[in-house]
Amino acid sequence: MNKPTIDVAYVAELARLDLTDEEKAVFQPQLENIVKYVEKISSVDVDGVPPMMHGHEIVNAFREDVVRPSMDREDALKNAPARTGDEFMLPKIVEGAES
Repeated sequence: MNKPTIDVAYVAELARLDLTDEEKAVFQPQLENIVKYVEKISSVDVDGVPPMMHGHEIVNAFREDVVRPSMDREDALKNAPARTGDEFMLPKIVEGAES
């Protein structure tokens, strides 16, 4: 049975990459090796193995989302270089924007 050939130039075109001939020569055997490895992995019997994202259990290390009081508005604005009332004043960064 003939294995389909993997053409790095075609894959590069699909990815919208412009490869030189030298790069194609380097990447072609690498791509073929990747495909061979995937074929090798595909031959492994995984019957009875539950699907998982990681090889070991991952525990959520984040804290619980607990509602708590936020910073006082005046405290937040104390170090503002400039302010307008209760808001931070920022420099205009978009050309043509109104002040």
